[in-house]
Amino acid sequence: MQHAMARSQKDDCVSRSFAPKLSVAEDPVCGSGHCHIIPYWAQQLGKNHLVAYQASQRGGVLYCDCWGKQATLASKAVLYSEGKLNIKE
Repeated sequence: MQHAMARSQKDDCVSRSFAPKLSVAEDPVCGSGHCHIIPYWAQQLGKNHLVAYQASQRGGVLYCDCWGKQATLASKAVLYSEGKLNIKE
């Protein structure tokens, strides 16, 4: 994932996400990628609340909160899959 500080008043960071080995030419909006970059930008900018824009063909805005290494993300989404995950300890 490439990322850069945004040059706008409304976005704190801008990113693009590619995974050619996984046959993903460009991810429209990658929430999992932002879980990695939001803690970085929160520290760099000295902010806990950030607005991130993913600049892809479809594009999207994520509203992010970061406390230490934990990030929470909110945005508009489209459900494309459902499933259950069972975790045994």
